[in-house]
Amino acid sequence: MLRIAHAQTGMSFLRALLALGLASTASASGRLAPAAMSVDPPGASLALERYLAGVTNSDPWSEPNTVLLEIDASLPRFAERGSLRAIRDWPERQTPDYQVIHIEGDPTVEQRVIARYLTAEKEAAAIPPSSVAVTLENYKFRYLASSGGTPVYAFQITPRHKRMGLIKGELWIDGATGLAVHEVGYLVKSPSIFIRRLKMTRDVSLRDGVPHLRTTHLDINVRVAGHAELTIVESPCASRAVTPHAVAVQESIAAKDQINACTCSGY
Repeated sequence: MLRIAHAQTGMSFLRALLALGLASTASASGRLAPAAMSVDPPGASLALERYLAGVTNSDPWSEPNTVLLEIDASLPRFAERGSLRAIRDWPERQTPDYQVIHIEGDPTVEQRVIARYLTAEKEAAAIPPSSVAVTLENYKFRYLASSGGTPVYAFQITPRHKRMGLIKGELWIDGATGLAVHEVGYLVKSPSIFIRRLKMTRDVSLRDGVPHLRTTHLDINVRVAGHAELTIVESPCASRAVTPHAVAVQESIAAKDQINACTCSGY
C-alpha cells in the first residue's frame, strides 16, 4: 500500500502542487507595467505585447471568482483513482472555499492527492502572485513558431532566476486577443528530494475571445511511490450564489456529501 501520508513526503508533494498551481494562475496586480519587448515576426511581437499588457488584468481563474472545479487523479502504479466535482468560491482578498458536489474513488487518492491539491490552492493564495507570474520580470521570452488560421504564437519561457514556482517550457499566445491559451513546462527547482520531476500542461479554451474553460494536467514523479497524475478542469460559474449549508472541503470529503451549491455554466 502506498504510504504517501508520510509527513515529509506528503508535505513535499503538497509544496510541489502549490508551486505549479500558482505559477500560471497568478496575475501581477499592483506591479508596474512591464517594459516593451520586440520580436520577429511583427505578428508575434504584437501578440506578446498584448499578452504583457493584459497580464495585470483579472481573469476568470484569479480571485474574486466562483468556478466549477472537476478533478480526476490517479496513482497509476497502484491502479488507484479518484475524482471530485466542487464549487470553488474565491472572494476578493480571501482564501478559496470549496463546496463538494460529488466525490468518489479510492480513499488514498481522495485524501492524499485531491485533498492536498485543494489545500495547496488555499495556501497559494497567501503567496505574492508577482513572484511567479509569467512576465518579463520573471522570465525571458524567445519566439519559436506560429500556427495557421487564427495565429497562435509559441514562445519559449526561461526563468531569470531558479526560484520555487517557476517553470521552464513554452507559452502559446492567441494573436487576436493576446491571451495565453497553452502552457507546458517543468519546475526549475524541485521542492524536495522526494520529487524527481513535476510537469504541467495547461490549455485555455476561448469563447468569443473570452476564457471559458481551463484544463490543467499535472504529472508528478515521486521517488519510491512512482508518480501521481491530476487533471483539473475549471469553468466559470454563471452565479456566485452560495448556499448557507456550505461545507469546508476537508469535512465534505470525509462525509462524502453532495451539495448543490450554485448554477454553473456547463453544469
